[in-house]
Amino acid sequence: MAAAKPVMLEVDGPAGVRTVKISSPDRLIYPQDGITKLDLAQYLVAVGEVFIHANGNRPVALERFPEGIEGEQFFSKNPPRGVPEYMRSVMCTYPSGRKHPQLVLDEPAAAVWCAQMNTVTFHPWPVCAYDNDNPDELRIDLDPQPGRGFKDAVEAALPLRDLLTELGFQPRVKTSGNRGVHVYASIEPTHEFLDVRHGVIGIARELERRLPDLVTTAWWKEERGERVFVDFNQACRDRTIAGAYSPRPLPGAPVSMPLTWERLADADPREFTVRTAPGIVESEGDAWADRGEPGDIAAAIALWDRDVQERGLGELNFPPDYPKMPGEPRRVQPSKKRNDLPDPEFR
Repeated sequence: MAAAKPVMLEVDGPAGVRTVKISSPDRLIYPQDGITKLDLAQYLVAVGEVFIHANGNRPVALERFPEGIEGEQFFSKNPPRGVPEYMRSVMCTYPSGRKHPQLVLDEPAAAVWCAQMNTVTFHPWPVCAYDNDNPDELRIDLDPQPGRGFKDAVEAALPLRDLLTELGFQPRVKTSGNRGVHVYASIEPTHEFLDVRHGVIGIARELERRLPDLVTTAWWKEERGERVFVDFNQACRDRTIAGAYSPRPLPGAPVSMPLTWERLADADPREFTVRTAPGIVESEGDAWADRGEPGDIAAAIALWDRDVQERGLGELNFPPDYPKMPGEPRRVQPSKKRNDLPDPEFR
């Protein structure tokens, strides 16, 4: 059977109309749903303006699936070969100290070209391209553990909204595209990643105190129980979550959908898909059109400081690929700790 001819898509943007070639347009990216590479590219055309509003001017990693979501998957952090001349990149520093460029998306055609490269999920950093060491977004990932689900994440998100508002932030929310909820707030880019992470930990611990039966900050899964985990490590350098309006590699072709807080209460994440999201945006508008005035992360860091000084709480675990960090607890699963070893790192 002959391969389908490439399709040329006309994509409007701030620099005018660009033509993006989609080769192998009939390649099934979502085999169970009959959604092709061309369908995915056309989705990004349809939501291009709101997608760039949410994710543009940021370093972005690309989660690519050359054989569809049931095949091999890998992350592109370095720009792929053949990047069009209208796309740019910015140099990023990683936890190891290594540096290399990452793409920045400035217009819808750039996102559509990424679909041509079999990108399904876009992972933007919480920084602007011109200052990629100081985050300008506070991001909190509410991750339901086994026994909990989306509704439980929503139940945690609403008090989190109240807490963030008390601290002077203007929080906004989206579905994760799966079972979780992502809560964001714009912040002034005045502090580096470790400081922002401490602010997130301070917020997470306060939320846990308010909702001890629902929320946990326990890093080890065996200690979380049937609760909603506040994933504080998503605030680390080189840790990203799916961008707003980004497709997710799951059956049904769900997307990470920005919502108003009023819409969240009765939302079903399964209703927001590559097929349905463009119509929802057209009829309801962009829930993140107003991203709010930037808040001062110092208010969250004050929670961390209080916990350290008054409660004796300290650093929490970093991701396993991070170098050992100052004050970090032992990187040993609690059930496997041994007290008969001389080196405390391995106890």
